[in-house]
Amino acid sequence: MSEKAVAKTTTSSDLDSTQGRTSIADTVVSKIAGIATREVSGVYALGGNTARAVGAIRERIPGSSTNHSQGISVEVGEKEAAIDIQLVAEYGVSIADLANGIRTNVINAVERMVGLNVVEVNIEVQDIHIESDEGADDTAGEPRVQ
Repeated sequence: MSEKAVAKTTTSSDLDSTQGRTSIADTVVSKIAGIATREVSGVYALGGNTARAVGAIRERIPGSSTNHSQGISVEVGEKEAAIDIQLVAEYGVSIADLANGIRTNVINAVERMVGLNVVEVNIEVQDIHIESDEGADDTAGEPRVQ
């Protein structure tokens, strides 16, 4: 993320008042961004291969919960936030439309819920999910040609 992405501004914010100051932790913004990203149709999973593998193991542990911030990196300043998202897209969706939908949803959710100005949302599509990929392990022992 660029240094100017989270530059401090001098404008007043809903987070500061005469009665006190509210600060927002990075984890709050990353969870909101993760949930908002998953709401967009065409997103198959968040995170790179390692993050998804660790997430799959974590979900199998009884009593564990889903990591909503998987694949999300944030920088939070006093009044601004910058967000990086790594994801796997569904095959067949327009990646440009998907990225625009994610940006809109994430910016709206973060700005509405925490009052921070989102200065950038960077999206890295790391893979495309194809339905036939799920059953690929089942046919590993079969010859490709007969």
